[in-house]
Amino acid sequence: MRKILVVGAGQSGLQLALGLQSKGYEVTLMSNRTADEIRTGRVMSTQCMFDSALQHERDLQINFWEQQAPKIEGLGVSVAAPDAGRAVDWLGRLKGYAQSVDQRVKMAGWLDTFVQRGGQLVIHGASVADLDFFSRTYDLVLVAAGKGELVSMFGRDAARSPYDAPQRALAVAYVHGLGPRPEHPETEAVRCNLVPGVGELFVMPTLTTSGRADILFWEGVPGGPLDVFKGVKDPAEHLALTLELMETFVPWEYARATKVELTDAGATLAGRYAPVVRNPIGRLPGGGLVLGVADVVVANDPITGQGSNSAAKCAASYLSSILMHGDKPFDEAWMKATFDKYWFTTGKPVTQWTNAMLGVPPEHVLNLIGAAGQLQPVANRFANGFDNPADFDAYFYDPEDAADYLAEVASSAGAPSGASSGASSAE
Repeated sequence: MRKILVVGAGQSGLQLALGLQSKGYEVTLMSNRTADEIRTGRVMSTQCMFDSALQHERDLQINFWEQQAPKIEGLGVSVAAPDAGRAVDWLGRLKGYAQSVDQRVKMAGWLDTFVQRGGQLVIHGASVADLDFFSRTYDLVLVAAGKGELVSMFGRDAARSPYDAPQRALAVAYVHGLGPRPEHPETEAVRCNLVPGVGELFVMPTLTTSGRADILFWEGVPGGPLDVFKGVKDPAEHLALTLELMETFVPWEYARATKVELTDAGATLAGRYAPVVRNPIGRLPGGGLVLGVADVVVANDPITGQGSNSAAKCAASYLSSILMHGDKPFDEAWMKATFDKYWFTTGKPVTQWTNAMLGVPPEHVLNLIGAAGQLQPVANRFANGFDNPADFDAYFYDPEDAADYLAEVASSAGAPSGASSGASSAE
């Protein structure tokens, strides 16, 4: 029986630990918090997961909350106009539903399950010195803790990391009492509200510790009018700021938020970080090697909602690579090949798309977003790109590809020639 140490009890670490455990590996999991501390702590993310990422949880039969969590069937995009109205507003339909389960619920539940199934849990914030010691007694050490001292072992990959500073200031609030969007009251949907030059507001249904709720998530351009949450410790003040900004910049969302209240005392979160890709292999002082997992090695801005999705896909990819490796040593060549498989299938497409969305959108992207309001297939394809970001490569980045795609859709829809270019109202 091979012995594996997993450091970090988030989406990727726990999914990997439970997957390895189910295949008969002897797994030790290190977490800096107990299940109860996670459950009663502060919210950690927005974690909207799309169908293919959710499937990895179904495959491991750890999708414990699938029947309780709201089934998100659409993804809408609105672009604010200078007059406080909307230049663009549409809803794309997802092929398979998405779901968001508060990580306090999921990680606490998974941690309990890991222990119930006989896994060894060590509650300890691991240091490099700890790993140096442990590496001698385990066949493989996986680092899935994306913050703190351990990350320093993984050097920044400058060629894959165009940004060296945060591109957005982040502010999250979980609320009860949000009303439905009047345009599609029957559809649970993620709403992406783009305010040009200012930032973005995402609104999404979730399952939290107190049942169904909604997440209000601002991403503000640093130094801009949304960058006002730093130093705000009081949850009530955080919510008041969130709503004030909604009233100013996205009044159509504010209109359904006038009666909201925070779900609990730990329902707010604010911060910022620079998007980064790191080298996947960490070297310990004693010569041992450890492999970085998910956002330890590929940390994108949450503007495209890919964090938990990428973590789930990374855990599934690594699990497959470990199982296929049999009893051979987990050496440096295997570690590199394991990361490369994940990078080229998931990490690279997600990073390319996310970095593109952080910049000022070029005219052809504005045309695509605008055209989606007139051509439902474009809206649907854009929405489903959140599940499969590699699809954007076919039509999103190159102006000629975008023009060809819009012409093809307009033609097959019987739309008048000019329907695609008239969509640049998004500008």
